[in-house]
Parts: sequence; structure tokens; C-alpha cells
Amino acid sequence: MITRINASWQPTIEQTPSLVLEDWQKQMAEAVRSPAELLDILEIPDKERPETLTNTSHFPLLVSHSYIQRMKKRDLDDPLLRQVLPLSIEENTGNINEKLDPVGDLDASTSPGLLQKYQGRALLISTGACAIHCRYCFRRHFPYNEQSLTAKKWQTTFNHIEAHSDIHEIILSGGDPLMLSNQRLSALIEKISAIPHIKRLRIHTRLPVVLPSRINNGLIELIDAAQIPVVIVIHANHPNELDDECVNAIRRLKRHNTTLLNQSVLLKGINDDSQTLITLSEKLFHAGVLPYYLHMLDKVAGALHFDVDPSCAAQLTEALRNALPGYLVPKLVREESGRPSKTPL
Repeated sequence: MITRINASWQPTIEQTPSLVLEDWQKQMAEAVRSPAELLDILEIPDKERPETLTNTSHFPLLVSHSYIQRMKKRDLDDPLLRQVLPLSIEENTGNINEKLDPVGDLDASTSPGLLQKYQGRALLISTGACAIHCRYCFRRHFPYNEQSLTAKKWQTTFNHIEAHSDIHEIILSGGDPLMLSNQRLSALIEKISAIPHIKRLRIHTRLPVVLPSRINNGLIELIDAAQIPVVIVIHANHPNELDDECVNAIRRLKRHNTTLLNQSVLLKGINDDSQTLITLSEKLFHAGVLPYYLHMLDKVAGALHFDVDPSCAAQLTEALRNALPGYLVPKLVREESGRPSKTPL
């Protein structure tokens, strides 16, 4: 029996002080939160719908219409749909290998909203909000109310960063840091950039993929204004995620003061075949992104039905090496709690 942490998910929109919503925020306000509504949009017949859909309050379905438009209608096995559709039997197996905190985030917390696992780097939990709830999310049980970097906690956390000159890179994570309004994100980046020993800023985000409209003029301007190099790590798992709107948004980032990398999660029934991964690497490079990591699944409670056997993962990586130049082959890794780096496989 697993006791669930009540993550108390944050609101999915960070509004500007004037309460005037930008286009991407309006799209988030209209995002789909009901499995039945999602299956209606995709025209899945009632007789084909799973009888065991779930939509728990601690981790409910959430997906933007932009992402839904890339799903194939009348296909329950669509690889994008499978990433977001909650299935109660699969998510409640009670497997002894599943964990609430599979990568040791809570043990790595050194200050409110700050995680330190690896030498020279620190990760800020900038918000608990996301534009999509991926069913394999390793932070689906994370206590964001306690750990997010709220305005009240800023000073304590930044005092810690300023006092540790061995920290050279700040990673903005969440949730998704691009769910912050441009005003809040700009203030955060400005404060990070002002610390003399911080050499790089890294932003981990899924929004260029699931909500391309977020890459707007205001975001581009604040990235341009950053006083330190910016690395943006996007998260695409399948080539079908990279439609023209998404590619155009990513290319726009590429032209403005950023290094673009991608990380994927290896997911059973979604991208665990060599041709899918080969096509993904090629489409990423076409958009101006280098494949970076291919993660083995973090064994978070509720997601073990996505797990791929390590021997299969090794065969897939070998197939990629045989088909692609080395710079298009992502590193196959696993994150293990307490280790000083990702574990290459």
C-alpha cells in the first residue's frame, strides 16, 4: 500500500498583476481537464473507451488544445494521447518498486524551492504549475506547496545561493518555469544574473512543445536581456509532437541567445522503437535542437506501466548509433537518488 503525498497542485495559470491574460494564458484557461471531454474531442466511440479512467484530484488530467490537435482521432493507441490519459488500473498497481519520490528530490532540498544534487549546479522549483500533466511525471507526488520558490521564500533561497560560490549554474524547473508570467520570470532571471558566480542559466520546459504560443515577444525580450548564457532544455518524446507551430516556436528561441537541447523519456508503447527515436532526433535537429538525454523511466508511483526493460533500451540505443551521426544520439541515462551524476547505461 502506498500513501500518496498530497501535492496540492498549483493553479495552471500565472496571471499578470493587471489580470489581463496573454494568448497562451487564455489557452491554458481553456485546457481540457476531463477524460470524457478529451475522448469526445478525439471521437473515440463509447464502446471503445476504457472502463477504468481515473481523474484523481491530486494529479488530474490536464492538456492543451494545441497538443490535442496533434493526436490522431479515433485512435486510443495514439502516442500523444497515451502520455496524458489517466487509466486507474495501470496507475494503481501497488507495485513494490514504485516510489513517491523516485529521484530523491526531497533529500536534496537545501533551502525553500532549492535542490542541490550535483556539483556546481542548483535547481530552483520555480512553480508547481504545468501546461500538461504527463502520466509518467516523476514529480506527480511532489509537495509543491512546501517546496515551490514563492515570493516570500525568495530572500532565504537567494541568500543561500549567494553564500555558495561553488554554485555556477542555476536550473529553473518545476512544474514548468515558463508557466510564470513574463514579469515574474524576468524578475527571477534578473536576480539570478546579478549573482557574480553564476555563469549559466538553464531552463527545463515542455511549453515550446505543448503550448507553442508561450514563445511570445515578451519571452523573447526577457531572454535577450539575460546577462548570462541561457540553455533551454525542451522535452519531446515523439516526432508527432513536433508540428509546424512547435518547430517555428523552437526556431524562434534558437535565434535568441539560447542553446537548445532536448530530453526524452523512454516510454513503453509510445517511443520504444528505433524508427520513432531516429525520426525524433532528425526532426529535433531540423528544428535547431540537439538530442541530449534519453531517460529511463523514473519509477514513480502510478507510472510503472510505461517502464522499458534496460536490455531493450540498450538495443534501441545501439540501433540509433548505427543509423545516426553521434551528435544525434541522446545519452541513455537513469537518475538514481543520491548519485553525484546521471548514471549512463
